[in-house]
Amino acid sequence: MNETDEIRGKAEGTAPVPLSVLDLVTVGAGRTATEALRTSVQISRLAESRGFHRYWVAEHHSMPGVASSSPAVILAHLAAHTTRIRLGSGGVMLPNHAPLVIAEQFGTLEAMAPGRVDLGLGRAPGTDGATAAALRRTDRLNEGADDFPEQLAELTRFLDDDFPPGHRYARIHAVPGPIQSTSPGGVQSPHRPPIWLLGSSGFSARLAGSLGLPFAFAHHFSAQNTIPALDLYRESFRPSAVLDAPYALIGVSALATDDEKEARRQVLAAALNMVRLRTGRPGLVPTPEEAEAYEFSAMEREFIDTWNSNVIHGTSDEVRAGLDDLQKRTGADELMLTSHAHSGDLRLRSYELIADAYGLPKAS
Repeated sequence: MNETDEIRGKAEGTAPVPLSVLDLVTVGAGRTATEALRTSVQISRLAESRGFHRYWVAEHHSMPGVASSSPAVILAHLAAHTTRIRLGSGGVMLPNHAPLVIAEQFGTLEAMAPGRVDLGLGRAPGTDGATAAALRRTDRLNEGADDFPEQLAELTRFLDDDFPPGHRYARIHAVPGPIQSTSPGGVQSPHRPPIWLLGSSGFSARLAGSLGLPFAFAHHFSAQNTIPALDLYRESFRPSAVLDAPYALIGVSALATDDEKEARRQVLAAALNMVRLRTGRPGLVPTPEEAEAYEFSAMEREFIDTWNSNVIHGTSDEVRAGLDDLQKRTGADELMLTSHAHSGDLRLRSYELIADAYGLPKAS
């Protein structure tokens, strides 16, 4: 299998494009991180059995309702409970980490799950400024984002083990990695995870296009920028050893339930959680009952109406129709679904309903 084969998925059933999963390891009020991680295992196994193409985990910090601060650790856990589905980061926030550390972590994941690991990279901190400063041990946060192309180039060289002679890192090797295949007696695979660039604006879209890399856009929280960013990616694209043509997926917030009313209740609770996050009061995802009893201000109500207009929710038929329309409008090559609900059982059920709506294969 070459790298292009790993990037381009296959649409199953009647889905217009491959379907994948983005997991934030959501923690609801009254629930524990242990329960949330157990749900992630259940969803990853369901996704694998039903023909979803990949399962990504997103890096976030200092958010009580999101237990995905350590994607590499979670992915190792998921690798132990799955056998075929692609696993990856959606994404690791590169400015938060030394490139060598990421190369080592994902080289280790590749050794655990050969040929099915993706490395998605973002340039945002995945948190607030104070937490980003604590992660990076510096208050000069703009430097990390501005240096993203250089950090990406350094990470790529660590992954490929190809620093030129005389470079200060030429004698440093990310292990596990290609150096093991060229060492005396080496029998290790030189393969390494394909790199994806993630974005919510035009910067990473242009960079991914110019480098001929696959691109993942965060439609689920930056819907107004989706089509401009995808257009920019396609216009900027230059064929590479990785891809001969653009390949873009979009993250989509989608929740299917057996009862349309329940979908609205869960989406309202998730929106209240986002209101609190945006106003500096992050917490656990509230229950639908708490959200229904909450007195929203006019400004909060306006935010919620705008936010929920980009959440595809309702019955499985309604969600399928919404996803079909979104794919047609954007031309996305893949849809990566993320579900937000207080209950882990409802999140699991949502993916099952969507799989049924598209006639995805069932485990034998």
